[in-house]
Amino acid sequence: MQDFAAQKNTFSCKKGQQFMIEGAPLQGLYFLYEGKVKIIKTGIYGKEQIVRLSSEGDTIGFRGFGTRNRYLIGAATIEDSILCNFSNDVMQDILKTIPEFTYDMMLFYAEELNKSENKVKKIAQMNVRERVIDTLLHLHKKFGQTNHYLNVYLSRKEIADFAGTTDEQVTRIFSSLKKESLINIVGKKISLIEIGKLQSEIIEHTQL
Repeated sequence: MQDFAAQKNTFSCKKGQQFMIEGAPLQGLYFLYEGKVKIIKTGIYGKEQIVRLSSEGDTIGFRGFGTRNRYLIGAATIEDSILCNFSNDVMQDILKTIPEFTYDMMLFYAEELNKSENKVKKIAQMNVRERVIDTLLHLHKKFGQTNHYLNVYLSRKEIADFAGTTDEQVTRIFSSLKKESLINIVGKKISLIEIGKLQSEIIEHTQL
């Protein structure tokens, strides 16, 4: 892999910078070294939907690679980040030359497909409160907490875009969860106080 690794393009992005544009020509695969990224797709009436959140070590842009000439999604940083990119040609050469890597990519795609199918099933069967709670628990699992606060700072709109609801609904549900002493909020900082109780509210969906 060393010869191929030497051909990667490493670059940095400021918070809020979009480095992949939905519908733009495919430019290979991205890998996230440092930072956090949101993967977005435009829905009906131009509404933005966050389909995935990425952290260090994640692969970005894989759904478009190898199947179409244009990206099916966009991607933007939610904090200062460092990424690297392998061009289409380099990725093709890697897949044809290193069977172990190709096999690992096949397993990766299978796992991501399984995750996507489970997410669609959950969203279809959850009410709004459950979707917001599920989003908070996902953020906790993905990014963890430091000093009792989640290690990611998202706006109410971004949380709504990920949960498939509206800013107003998220604000109302946050208010209820805070009154019930299940979470605490300071600006964009969110602390999950009673993780067990939050999990119990969506347990029937996570067992599907």
